[in-house]
Amino acid sequence: MSDFCKKARAAEHQLRKLFAVTPLQRNDHLSARFDADIWLKREDLTPVRSYKIRGAFNAMRKVLAQDPKRALFVCASAGNHAQGVAFVCRHFGVKGVIFMPVTTPQQKIEKTRIFGGDCVDIRMVGDYFDDTLSAAQAYCGEAGGYFLAPFDDADVIEGQASVAVEMLEQMGRAPDMVILPVGGGGLAAGVTKCLAQVAPATDLRYVEPAGGASLKAALAAGQPISLSKVDSFVDGAAVAKIGALPFATLAATPPAHVLAAPEDRICITMLDMLNVEGVVLEPAGALSIDALSDLAGQIRGKSVVCVTSGGNFDFERLPEVKERAQRFAGLKKYFILRLPQRPGALRDFLELLGPDDNITRFEYLKKSARNFGSVLIGIETKEAENFATMFARLDAVGLAYTDITNDGIISEFVI
Repeated sequence: MSDFCKKARAAEHQLRKLFAVTPLQRNDHLSARFDADIWLKREDLTPVRSYKIRGAFNAMRKVLAQDPKRALFVCASAGNHAQGVAFVCRHFGVKGVIFMPVTTPQQKIEKTRIFGGDCVDIRMVGDYFDDTLSAAQAYCGEAGGYFLAPFDDADVIEGQASVAVEMLEQMGRAPDMVILPVGGGGLAAGVTKCLAQVAPATDLRYVEPAGGASLKAALAAGQPISLSKVDSFVDGAAVAKIGALPFATLAATPPAHVLAAPEDRICITMLDMLNVEGVVLEPAGALSIDALSDLAGQIRGKSVVCVTSGGNFDFERLPEVKERAQRFAGLKKYFILRLPQRPGALRDFLELLGPDDNITRFEYLKKSARNFGSVLIGIETKEAENFATMFARLDAVGLAYTDITNDGIISEFVI
C-alpha cells in the first residue's frame, strides 16, 4: 500500500471521532433503470451533509499535531467548506474565522454558525467570492492564522480520499466504475490517487457542471486555467479554475472520461431522487447520478458507485429546480404571442389549447398597438409532443408567436 493510501486510511480511522461511516447503498431504482448494479456513497449524510468535513478535519488535525498552540484557522466559503470548517473548529476547540460573501443565503450562514458555535466568527465581505477570498487571505496573513483551502491543499485531498477507503471496505471488492463529481478537484484527486494504488482496474469517470467545466478546460490547455464565465447554479461545484494540486493528479485523465452535465438536466435528477427515493441532494450532490444517462451504454451489467457529494439544498429553490427541469424536459414553454385586440380573441386562443395544456403565466407586454398586443404566455403540459400540436394549430389560424423558452437573454428579463 502506498504512503498516500496509508495516510488516507489513517485519516478515515481518525474521522470516526466525528461521525460514523457514511452508508454505501445499493439503489434498486437506478439499478433497474440502467440494467446495472448501482451503489450510492452517501456523503450527503455526514453531520454537515457533505464530504467537505473530511478534508477540513484531516488538515486541521495535522496542523494541530505539529503545532498544538495554533489558535486560529481561516477560510473563505459560501457553503459546504464553511460548514465543515466550523464543525471541526468546534470539535478541536480552536478559533475559526470564516469569510462569506454578503450574498450568501441566510440559511447557510445560520447553519455555519450553529456548527461552529462560540468557536467561529463569521464575517460577511464582498459581493463576489473573489473579493471574499482576497479579504480572508489578507486577514489570515495579518492575524497569523492558518488558511484552510477548500481543495488546493495536500492534507485536504488526503482527507477526501477517505471516501475511497470506506467505499472499498464496505463493498468488500472494487467496483467496475466510480463516478466522481468535480468542482475544485479535491475529492476527485483524493479518490483517484487512492484507487490508482489499491484498485487500478476500476474505471473512473468525472462529471462537472456544463457551466463550470474547469477540469475539461484544464485538460485542453495542459494546465489549470480560469473560465471566463461560470454558471453558479451548481454552487457546490461551480469553480472557475480547478486547483493546481488536484490537477497534478488528474492531468493524465482522458478527456473522454470527463462529462459535462447540463444544469437543467441536473434538476430532473434532483427531483427524481426526491420524489422516487426521498433523497435530498443539492445540485452538486446529484452530478454523479445525472451522469448515468450519458454512460448508459458503458455500464450495463457492471457495478458502479456514484458519490453523492452533498445534500445542503435550500427548499426555497425548489420552484426554480422544478421550473428548470420542466423546461429541459420540454414540458413547459414560454412564448410571446401577437394577439388581435378584439372581443373574443382570447377565447379563440384558449380553444386552440389541448386538454393537457395548462396556462401558468399570462401577461400583456404591450397594449398600445391599435390592432395587436404582445402577450407573454407560459404553458405547462403532460407530454412534450403536445407543443408540436399546439404550435401547428397556431400556425393554421395565422397567429404569430415567438418561442423564448431557450433564449437566455430574453427569458432572463421577462420570465
